[in-house]
Amino acid sequence: MKIKWDEDGKRKFHAGVSHGVVYPKADGEGYENGAGWNGLTGVTESPSGAEPTDLWADNMKYARLISGEDYSFTIEAYMYPEEFEPCDGLSTPVKGVRVGQQKRKGFGFSWQTKVGTDEDPDKGYIIHVVWNATAKPAEKTHETMNDSPDAETFSWECDTVPVNIAALKPSAVAEFDSTELTAKQMKAVEDLLYGTESAEATLPSPDELLAAVKAAV
Repeated sequence: MKIKWDEDGKRKFHAGVSHGVVYPKADGEGYENGAGWNGLTGVTESPSGAEPTDLWADNMKYARLISGEDYSFTIEAYMYPEEFEPCDGLSTPVKGVRVGQQKRKGFGFSWQTKVGTDEDPDKGYIIHVVWNATAKPAEKTHETMNDSPDAETFSWECDTVPVNIAALKPSAVAEFDSTELTAKQMKAVEDLLYGTESAEATLPSPDELLAAVKAAV
């Protein structure tokens, strides 16, 4: 069939960021219960690596090796949940007192972006999930109030370590797209990540999330 461009309803775009959730790492295995992240203004994904190294032999290019990939991201927000403080190197020895430069706890993170089309700007959404993240120390700027006041913003650069996934290479990030998965499959993912009336929000392993999606078919 001949290729067609710009057909109605097929011109997609991504926009927005919402529904942020942080999952601090538990002292043992796994993660603590998730906490909603209010005031989330941006998430910038910064994958790196996969750089080629050419091998030469017999006066010609013999092969090409590809380096491993790394995944990092930046969170921007007007504020952060209290549960994120240990991940930012803050300790609270007494309520209302925060001491910095402490051990930084690892965490998991999830957020949503919208998927729209030329016909429907609310066509669907994507849930992004990250495992094994660590936040770097971040610069904080405090400025005087003036005749054009604005709220302070926070920003954290975060690195990750991949986790094992059955039958796939280890990875620290996955996406769940509502325009391709059924409503039942998306609900299975959301019930785990966001919790229900009878269950707390958790961050399962990639294999557990994939199993939930397959079981909900």
